[in-house]
Amino acid sequence: MATKEKTLHDAFYETLKDVYYAEKQSVKALKKSAKAAKAPELKQAFEKHQEESAVQVERLTQVFELIGKPARAKTCEAMQGITSEMEEDLEDFGATAAADAVLIGCAQAIEHYEIARYGMLKTWATQLGLPDAAKLLDATLQEEKKTDELLTKLAETLNVDAKQAA
Repeated sequence: MATKEKTLHDAFYETLKDVYYAEKQSVKALKKSAKAAKAPELKQAFEKHQEESAVQVERLTQVFELIGKPARAKTCEAMQGITSEMEEDLEDFGATAAADAVLIGCAQAIEHYEIARYGMLKTWATQLGLPDAAKLLDATLQEEKKTDELLTKLAETLNVDAKQAA
């Protein structure tokens, strides 16, 4: 029996499950990062984005509803890799002056992955005639981009402090 050819709709659903898992992992990673951050403004940035990420999980649930599928997570290998790297970096640098700089680097790896995925999902939603899904995905995409910009600004100022402590 021939298998049904996969469609863009299938790719959209599979990627949505992947991002749903990744976003839930992101919430956990942000919690750890906020705890580990030394600079108050970095701790605050992680806490704020953790709250945003919880809302982003809700948005993804709405997208699942829009396509008539259950909100299910599929293990995201990329996010697992990024978060395990973060764990290693925290072990290696957690007690050093470079800790915040390293945390920012890990957080930006997560943000860049999410920006790539949300951008792609938004494009696919538009191509699949799902304007409401595209709007929800775009709202999250814009938040991820803002967080990335904030992390870059913090890196530019906090890393100067780490360099002076070296």
